[in-house]
Amino acid sequence: MPPRTDTQSPAPHVADSHDLIRVQGARENNLKDVSIEIPKRRLTVFTGVSGSGKSSLVFGTIAAESQRMINETYSTFVQGFMPTLARPEVDLLEGLTTAIIVDQERMGANSRSTVGTATDANAMLRIVFSRLGEPSAGPSFHYSFNTPAGACPRCEGMGSVTDVDLTQLYDDSKSLAEGALTIPGYSVDGWYGRIFSGCGFFDPDKPIRKFTEAELHDLLHKEPTKIKVDGINLTYEGLVPKIQKSMLSKDRDALQPHIRAFVDRAVTFTACPECDGSRLNEAARSSRIKGVNIADACAMQISDLAEWVHGLDEVSVAPLLATLQQTLDSFVEIGLGYLSLDRPSGTLSGGEAQRTKMIRHLGSSLTDVTYVFDEPTTGLHPHDIQRMNDLLLRLRDKGNTVLVVEHKPEAIAIADHVVDLGPGAGTAGGTVCYEGTLEGLRASGTLTGRHLDDRAALKETVRTPKGTLEIRGATAHNLRDVDVDIPLGVLCVVTGVAGSGKSSLVHGSIPAGAGVVSIGQGAIRGSRRSNPATYTGLLDPIRKAFAKANGVKPALFSANSEGACPNCNGAGVIYTDLAMMAGVATVCEECDGKRFQASVLDHHLGGRDISEVLAMSVTEAEEFFGAGEARTPAAHAILNRLADVGLGYLSLGQPLTTLSGGERQRLKLATHMAEKGGVYVLDEPTTGLHLADVEQLLGLLDRLVESGKSVIVIEHHQAVMAHADWIIDLGPGAGHDGGRIVFEGTPADLVAARSTLTGEHLAAYVGT
Repeated sequence: MPPRTDTQSPAPHVADSHDLIRVQGARENNLKDVSIEIPKRRLTVFTGVSGSGKSSLVFGTIAAESQRMINETYSTFVQGFMPTLARPEVDLLEGLTTAIIVDQERMGANSRSTVGTATDANAMLRIVFSRLGEPSAGPSFHYSFNTPAGACPRCEGMGSVTDVDLTQLYDDSKSLAEGALTIPGYSVDGWYGRIFSGCGFFDPDKPIRKFTEAELHDLLHKEPTKIKVDGINLTYEGLVPKIQKSMLSKDRDALQPHIRAFVDRAVTFTACPECDGSRLNEAARSSRIKGVNIADACAMQISDLAEWVHGLDEVSVAPLLATLQQTLDSFVEIGLGYLSLDRPSGTLSGGEAQRTKMIRHLGSSLTDVTYVFDEPTTGLHPHDIQRMNDLLLRLRDKGNTVLVVEHKPEAIAIADHVVDLGPGAGTAGGTVCYEGTLEGLRASGTLTGRHLDDRAALKETVRTPKGTLEIRGATAHNLRDVDVDIPLGVLCVVTGVAGSGKSSLVHGSIPAGAGVVSIGQGAIRGSRRSNPATYTGLLDPIRKAFAKANGVKPALFSANSEGACPNCNGAGVIYTDLAMMAGVATVCEECDGKRFQASVLDHHLGGRDISEVLAMSVTEAEEFFGAGEARTPAAHAILNRLADVGLGYLSLGQPLTTLSGGERQRLKLATHMAEKGGVYVLDEPTTGLHLADVEQLLGLLDRLVESGKSVIVIEHHQAVMAHADWIIDLGPGAGHDGGRIVFEGTPADLVAARSTLTGEHLAAYVGT
């Protein structure tokens, strides 16, 4: 008798068979026909040296194609407002889900954006105050400084008012005709000069100090008035409102350098006297819950605010309070409890910005999404990495695919699946060296596998300081009246959990003029025409060498000068500005992206033309300019420094806008190494470095110290701590729980004492 069929388990549903993201033939950037399968609803970590192709595969291929396909689902009308994304160089991509990129891009520096507005915390808090605040200011938007209903009328919700130093606007001993105005762009023969001279409200030939009160008022403060100058209808307004609109309403960093310098000289920003910097109007400020108004709540450290919200027990808004509580608890869990909701989002570091974005997604009810993270452990103390790992696993356990580009062994340890790219960087990378489990990676013999269990030993002997840099009574941000002597002539590491006050101590308290060269990860000022060759000054000796070999002018070998392709003006791409839409870049057909006129490419040096030289990697160029007919000692010296800081894989012509924070910092370091500064301050130089490259960085730091420099490094990487001559540990916690020196001494003493979080983690790391 056949068995009964109704007890058999049902056949697997065909819809459940799509459990993999399949990539076939990926060729973005340096990828060499990569084909891999990534398990869905699992945590996959991508490893490999800097420049091995991790970002090209994860961001440039998988995430880029997912975003492009989602854009195509919108109506043609909506697509018209979106950037046109090119299809990545790949043969086949299957099983993609919606990709959400959580990167380390700094958050917009818009002065109206704060930690609270960038997450949902402010919106929820406003509803809580509109329901429970006494007396109520009205609906929730009456508690927002970004709406006219809630903003302070004096400062329009900005929290600060500007005070203009009139002596910087004009020289009162001169008349307008003699060029009294000293504002950039307001020269006598310029357009503004003509308007002010011809408006008829004052005599242009009379020195300003002889103006009547009414004339001076018209010059400085007159409200917009229609006038006619040289037969043209115009609107005249006083200097102060004109400067407010044209210069002060813009983001300071977006201004041209000479205008920024003028604004810094002429304008002081002071807390608004009416709202005391809280940005809110009287009604919103006087509405309180248990004696606390919304401005006080936003100014609290988030860990304290979480406790305060916990104490609000009101049935009418119970679900909302629970969600708000969860969001605030996430901040604390992720190690950002030291921030406050009113902190401007533009002041967050890359790591802090990434973790703030992560909080937005933790509360999301979306599942079956692909989350893509770029080094989420950046800026985290080993103690905080454990919390970050827990959050990544929580995202995975909600049913999401989590892809992480990472170098830290503690973060690689939680992977369900590992993809190791390499074997080298740039053209020597771009292949999959290993994919599988973590145990398999250890046994695989790849560069990552071999270094995974590397542990730097403590130094046998430490250097003796040659002097000290004294800091006394430092109170920047959360520092508690700190006195510390930073030893000079040695490698000094400043460490502590995120938010403990390291940057405040090093960047905010070291006396100016101590010969300090500070090298951070901030953006490098420069246009999309800037590249490593132009930034480091390498292009000059190269141009001269080409000019000498060919008997022509050096200017021909600059894509920003005479040698530029006339079609794209030497940019290599044609930018189409679509007004309110995002611009589109297409490769120039005339020069095929090479940036130079065809005639320039007929000139050779060592058998290569200038565009071929700019396409070389630092390592190739080092060889090329080191010997033979192309030998150029000045270029070779700069290339040596770039290779020294681990940038051997960068191509000379790669736009600076495409570099990561760690790469930017190492490029600055290579440039500053030739300077005379005596004290070097580095902010987390291991960011973006593979375990194998950390050794090279330590060698570089040693060479700097041996050449007579003092090196101060803010760092969390235990290999750097173990290698230090002296450690200054801040803590014990973050925010108002930090700001004190909890240890200063040698790494060996720190490990022996185990009296701090850092000491415990370092002891575990060196295996004592």
